[in-house]
This record gives sequence, C-alpha cells and structure tokens, in this order.
Amino acid sequence: MLIRRKFLTVVLLSLIGLNAYSNEEQHRTDTTESSQLDVTELILGHVSDGYMWHIATFKGHEIAIPLPVIVLSNSGEWSVFSSSRLEHGHAEYKGFYISKSEKYKGKIVEKDADGQEMRPFDFSITKNALSLIINSIILVLIILLCAKWYRNRNVENSNPKGFVAFIEMFVMMLVDSIIKPCIGANYRRYIPYLLTVFFFIFINNLMGIVPFFPGGANVTGNIAVTLVLALFTFVIVNVFGTKEYWKEIFWPDVPMWLKVPIPIMPAIEIVGMITKPFALMIRLFANILAGHSIVLGLTCVIFLTAQLGAAMSASMSVVSVVMTIFIDFVELLVAFIQAYVFTILSAVFIGLSQVESHHAKEVKVKD
Repeated sequence: MLIRRKFLTVVLLSLIGLNAYSNEEQHRTDTTESSQLDVTELILGHVSDGYMWHIATFKGHEIAIPLPVIVLSNSGEWSVFSSSRLEHGHAEYKGFYISKSEKYKGKIVEKDADGQEMRPFDFSITKNALSLIINSIILVLIILLCAKWYRNRNVENSNPKGFVAFIEMFVMMLVDSIIKPCIGANYRRYIPYLLTVFFFIFINNLMGIVPFFPGGANVTGNIAVTLVLALFTFVIVNVFGTKEYWKEIFWPDVPMWLKVPIPIMPAIEIVGMITKPFALMIRLFANILAGHSIVLGLTCVIFLTAQLGAAMSASMSVVSVVMTIFIDFVELLVAFIQAYVFTILSAVFIGLSQVESHHAKEVKVKD
C-alpha cells in the first residue's frame, strides 16, 4: 500500500510538471507569430538562468516571481529595480533591457554611444542565485537539526533513528569508504569540506528535479557553479599539498633527459594540475544538464505529436509520461551518483597531494 502511494505521488508530481511545461509553452506559442514548437528554444529556455522565476500560466496570465536586478552601468551609476519592469524583454527601463541578440541573448544589456549592445556589471539575483540561497538554507537547517540531536548526547553511545540516522548513514559512508582511504592520515582536516561538497551538490541535484517552486532551477547544470566548486578543490589540493607533492611536479624522479634541457615531465604535470579540476567541472555540469534536457525533450513529444491525430497523440502522450517518470527515477539515482563522484574524485586529488617522502614512510612503518 505504501509503495502504491509513493508511485501515485511520483506520477502526480510528474503530471504537475508536465502541466507546468505545457502551460508555459502554450503561453509562448500564443505570444509568437509561429505556431510551430521550437524544441531547442524550449529546452534552452528551461535550463538557462533567468531574471524571473516562472511558476505557471493561469488563464493566459503568467504567474512568475520577479527578482531584483542590480546592475552597474558603464557610466558608473548603480541601478536597482524589479525584473518585472523589463516585461520579458519587451520593455526598457533606465536604458537596460534583456537582449535578444545571439551574443547576449537573455542577458541584461545597455547601449553605448554608437548604439551597440554592451553588458553592464550584473549583480542581479537571478533564478539560479535565488535557488542557491534557498538550497543552502535547506542544507544548513538539515545540518543544524542533526547537530541539535547530538548536542546533549554521547556520540559514541547514541543510536539515532529516522531522518538523523539517514543523514548519519551518508556521513559514515563518505568518511569510512571515501575520505579516510583516499586521503590517509591527515583525512580529518578535509572532512568538513568534502561533506559540505557532497551534501551541497546532492541537495541542489534533488531540488533541480522538483518541477515546481522552489525547485526546478538548473543550479548544478550551470557551468559557473561547477567551475567554482572545482576551483575550491583545486585551491585545497595545491595550497595544502606537501613538499614532496611539489617536488614530483617540478622535479619528478625520472631520467634527466625528461627534465632538462626541455622540461617535458614538469610541463605534463602542470597540465595535469589544470585538467583535474576541469574534469570535475565538466563531468557534473554535463551530466546534470543532459538529464534535464532529456526530461524536457520527452515532454516535447506531447506537443510534437499533437497534430498527428487523436490516436497517435494520445498514445505518444502516454509514452512520454511513462518515459518521463522513468527518467525522473533515473535522475534521482544520478543526483546521488554525481555528488558521490565529485566527492570521491576531490578526495583522490587531495590524497595525491599528501605525498610523503620515502624516508617519512619508513619512519612511520618502524613506529
């Protein structure tokens, strides 16, 4: 009975999401000259960032949350106003408007003296920025809730249940199976960062699957977010790397002709330093973006087959809903896997930077 209720709940949420997509697409179709569905435009519109948070369309009226626009013009003047003044790119306010050009599409721009579009310094609270704030608050509340449970208890003899036990399972799994084996003796100093990275990515991935407010934002599918996360790992790896780690980069234990007169091996090691965070960034960004795009693409099947007759439209709609629900379940798994992979790769990279000299290893073995 419980499994049946959960399945019906997932189906209902998926149908709500499909209805939201269909309402928005209907609104877009009604306000444009072409009646043909632009699948590429629809998918890119949903996975990209925006200055308003669309919720639904009710009786032809779009329900959306306007977000604050904070820009510094190229003349040095600050402007703060609501994104509702821009009216989805059809209006201009204080010389600012949302560009439709290929170069700055979807971004706030202004015009210079020659009438050319140029970007101001944009510090606006966009959809992804607001989602980051909301998800970060959720993460902090979860951790504080667990910390409150442990505060007045003996940690070693405690036996948590329910939600606290669920979070502890993740923590112990990460510490015992990833952080400790990958990093080694100094693993304790890196536990706060790696646990934070895992739960931050995991919660943002899960919230991105939710088809209604405050979910649905493509946070971890935004390359700017994954870039910052990868840079954090890059800085920790190289700032806290041991002397032996830097020695292996600039003067590795290889034949002399690979180091002088042409530093072949040092150049390869330096390239490896850069490719490690690049791999972290691209892996998370591409997988999450691909998952969202697949769900949206399957949803578009309903609209693409709408003019093929009632039988074809109904059958393809059923296929679309079933496949979308299946991909949603896959996305739940991917949400965990991508957070897990990012954490384990970060732990491996940090562990590789904690290299010890052979003499130090021999001393530890004797002790």
